Amino acid sequence: MQRRDLLKTLAAAPLAGAAGRLMAAPAAGGAKLLVVFLRGGYDSANLLVPFASPFYYEARPRIAVARPGEANGVLPLDARWGLHPALAATVMPLYAKGQAAFLPFAGTDDLSRSHFETQDSIELGQALDHSRDYRSGFLNRLTAVLNDGAHAEAIAFTDRLPISLRGDARAANMALGAVGRQAIDERQSKVIQAMYRDTPLGPTVAEGFEVRDEVLRAVKSEMDAASRNAMTPRGFELVARRMARLMRDRFDVGFVDVGGWDTHVGQGAGTGYLANRLEELGRGVAGFAQEMGDESWHNAVVVVISEFGRTFRENGNGGTDHGHGTVYWVLGGGLAAQAGGHVLGEQAEISQPALFQNRDWPVLNEYRAVFGGLFRRMYGLAPAQLDRVFAGVAPKDLQLL
Repeated sequence: MQRRDLLKTLAAAPLAGAAGRLMAAPAAGGAKLLVVFLRGGYDSANLLVPFASPFYYEARPRIAVARPGEANGVLPLDARWGLHPALAATVMPLYAKGQAAFLPFAGTDDLSRSHFETQDSIELGQALDHSRDYRSGFLNRLTAVLNDGAHAEAIAFTDRLPISLRGDARAANMALGAVGRQAIDERQSKVIQAMYRDTPLGPTVAEGFEVRDEVLRAVKSEMDAASRNAMTPRGFELVARRMARLMRDRFDVGFVDVGGWDTHVGQGAGTGYLANRLEELGRGVAGFAQEMGDESWHNAVVVVISEFGRTFRENGNGGTDHGHGTVYWVLGGGLAAQAGGHVLGEQAEISQPALFQNRDWPVLNEYRAVFGGLFRRMYGLAPAQLDRVFAGVAPKDLQLL
């Protein structure tokens, strides 16, 4: 192989991250965490709909989701909030069973309103008033803390290792939607491993291929059965079920991103483009929960986040523009009674005076504090351990677990 070809194939190879100490926090046994990142800034005000607010309907004359009881109307969660009807068959049943909760007015204090800047900021999990260290993502730091007591493994279901999992702790990556279309075949794998066998990178290269081969074996039988009814690449459910099996059987911390949420034009209301995306996502989340099985789902937590929300008022193109505060989803079979089936966190009235900069939802539930409170509940982390994940951040305990 020529050098430039080798570099291309290495870039496509699913290499494991740098090996760290493989040791877990006191209460980490059995816990599974999956972070789903909706890239593009989804319109959370049409996901968790403030249907009791007249201002919502004034601000969105074309794209507001109809009131409960009307055609394609919201699914009421309480007297104030409703869920988009596209999730009626998937997420709403989980909410009714106390296995889903929503956190409005969530996000980061980053005000750039840039997709890339804000995505990076969230994945890094670092203070905004310090220079960024792109070698350290918050999920990798969490994995390192979990490795202080036992063995914890992390994986990104992406074609490249995301910023959130960069760091010293071991982390693998593989895009399950592309399984079956390997960039490097078996012969090339052996050539590359032979080239690095007696070098410092040898163990890491070999480990990367071992992880890839194990993942391929795990999904081969499922792929054979699904070959007649394979879902389109835009369908999230098939990939989510693969992720569930891998996390149930091996991995403890997972990350996946889903694109297509930048709805500047024609996003729709109870039906349309955004509704279709939410329906796909809902099938994926529900499929993940089902595939995990009751016991593993009880120990699992899925957190759905996005870099920011969108403008509260619709724009002239029947869409919305880059905003600020958003809505996080938290799902799991073991959510606490006071959390599951509820809309949580600090909230504000949905009115024009409450808007941030007269355009967006404010951020009242800062994401690092929210994740810090969740990690303390999930893993029993001590303050010093939480500080290693989010330096200088006081955890916000929403009593999710």
